Amino acid sequence: MKVILNDYIEHLGERGDSVVVKRGYANNYLLPKGLAYPDTPGNRRRFDQEQNSWEEMDLERRSDGEMLAAALEGTKLAFERRAGEKDVLFGSVSVTDIHRELQERGFDFDRKRILLEHPIKELGAVDVVVQIHRDISVTIPVRVVRPGEDPDAIAPEFVAEGRLEVSDEDLETAEEPAAEVVEEFPAEAEAPEAEERPETGTVAE
Repeated sequence: MKVILNDYIEHLGERGDSVVVKRGYANNYLLPKGLAYPDTPGNRRRFDQEQNSWEEMDLERRSDGEMLAAALEGTKLAFERRAGEKDVLFGSVSVTDIHRELQERGFDFDRKRILLEHPIKELGAVDVVVQIHRDISVTIPVRVVRPGEDPDAIAPEFVAEGRLEVSDEDLETAEEPAAEVVEEFPAEAEAPEAEERPETGTVAE
């Protein structure tokens, strides 16, 4: 189905773009929310007439987005999930889970703003992007741990690949006691060379 976008849509296009989408996506999401119009000459004229009012509305949404981004800044989420020996979850953490948690904290926005390509299926840390406005986004650290584990105590640092690991500084600190033990129990000193003794010869008769 061919539609005219009435707003910026991630991975689809800018406002005013004419794009082809699946009919179900258009009828169930884009059209009901006013994010697009069927691409017809009449709707094209309607689009042009609404341009000025849309620009004013977009300025308001941008202002609201900046306030939401400021409120979300510093937010961290933690989820408890059972997992197997290789840290694979018995279940997952999905966009719905993340959206529900943020809603419980008082943040209200369309869950489609949460950019998570696949549900999280392993223990660890993942940076999840919330695209509040086409020019405004916030990254929210998400940690997934076993039930009863303290995310902060277990993993003081996040790493780029999304795993929970200890920082170099923590590793150095952890190594210090081992070094002391080595100092307390030095390796055995080499045995001193045997003292020279006079050769025992045959007693002359």
